[in-house]
Amino acid sequence: MARFTATTENEAVVSADRSAVWEILTDPKALPELTPFLNEITADGDLWRWQMGRIPVLGVSVAPAFTEKMTFDPETRIEFEHAPPGGKPERAAVAGWYQLEDHERGTHLAVKLEVCVDLPLPKVAARSVNKVMGSVMTRMGDRFSANLLRKLDAQQTA
Repeated sequence: MARFTATTENEAVVSADRSAVWEILTDPKALPELTPFLNEITADGDLWRWQMGRIPVLGVSVAPAFTEKMTFDPETRIEFEHAPPGGKPERAAVAGWYQLEDHERGTHLAVKLEVCVDLPLPKVAARSVNKVMGSVMTRMGDRFSANLLRKLDAQQTA
């Protein structure tokens, strides 16, 4: 078992009010409707358990589940860090943030995510695994973005 990590960072301006974007990004019921491979989020206060569907990586399929401590700065920033319950290790973890700011054409939305996952693959496969993870994250991000815009009835303006 080896741990692999991939990071993504994106930003865009969307033609929607910041409070509307905030409402969706902080709704654990709405996010699985928008996010590919995300089956469910179970929220218990500031601890959110994310259950993913099967994701193929170099002939291995994983369905990671992980617990995140969510920190909300209303309508401005969402931060999340891995917080496994009872200190028990989980095979996947995500850390990152969303930043929202008013923009003359709507809301400037920035995001940074770092995903770590333990896979039954040798560490020497890191280059290939990281490439696949990055590709999956890009596709997930593209579909999430399109779904978010559709739900907001908005457009990306920059």
